[in-house]
Amino acid sequence: MLAVVTSYQSEMLAIEAGIPLTTLAEHPELDIAIDGADQVDADLNVIKGGGAAHTREKVVAFSSEQFVVVVDESKMKEKLDHFVPIEVLPYAKELVMRCVRELGGKPQLRLASRKDGPVITDNGNLVIDASFGIIENVEALAISLSMCPGVVEHGIFTDVTDMVLVGNKDGSVTTFDTLG
Repeated sequence: MLAVVTSYQSEMLAIEAGIPLTTLAEHPELDIAIDGADQVDADLNVIKGGGAAHTREKVVAFSSEQFVVVVDESKMKEKLDHFVPIEVLPYAKELVMRCVRELGGKPQLRLASRKDGPVITDNGNLVIDASFGIIENVEALAISLSMCPGVVEHGIFTDVTDMVLVGNKDGSVTTFDTLG
């Protein structure tokens, strides 16, 4: 078994745990990707990016034959309403903020908590957190955000999640999958 990591933090944890690592360059097709999420809706659309690694996480998810999301029951919603993390080229920050406002969102540059200044992704970019309220058309918003020049990637994952495992307060696990 080999693993592909999506952030410097997960790389350090994997090394510490003795998990053998590889890269997408060496293994471009993966059997399975398992990850958490900030929120999941009834159609298994997902918002990720609370840790600012959503670009690499999306690349790994789409490189995998099966993408499994693991969350607790508080992350499950009928409709997504979590803010959408957007990785942005620093040069395009103001343009992307304007695009988000034109799409009805409220953009906010994510600031670091233990240093002065903004969060910088492992790719060297900025993160804008955009609140849209209840997202009625997830796919349309995902497409519109992707069309904005300067957006590297956003945290809306559509048409990629194969299974969601939900840990419940009583200790049980509920499974949702795309097969029904």
